[in-house]
Amino acid sequence: MKRSRFVVLGAALVWSGGMLLSNVSSATMQMQKDAKAAGFPVDGCVYCHVEKMPKKDAATYNDRGKWLQAEKAKRNAKEVDVNWLKDYPGDKK
Repeated sequence: MKRSRFVVLGAALVWSGGMLLSNVSSATMQMQKDAKAAGFPVDGCVYCHVEKMPKKDAATYNDRGKWLQAEKAKRNAKEVDVNWLKDYPGDKK
């Protein structure tokens, strides 16, 4: 009985550690702060997302967010850089 308890506990620790250390690409409050500091009119998550509060791993992007994701892939970057927003063609209309 003790052995199975340790196995379950060990598996739970490994799983929770993996969840904490996984590098999922998602927007953060820091991205919003950085974008505001750079002079962009960020008014919340809907600046790049469809949802007001996107869920991790289930976010849908608006046109700006889709563009940022495409830039991330094009530049082979690990995460989105909010400074790319200066090149976003949708704001130049």
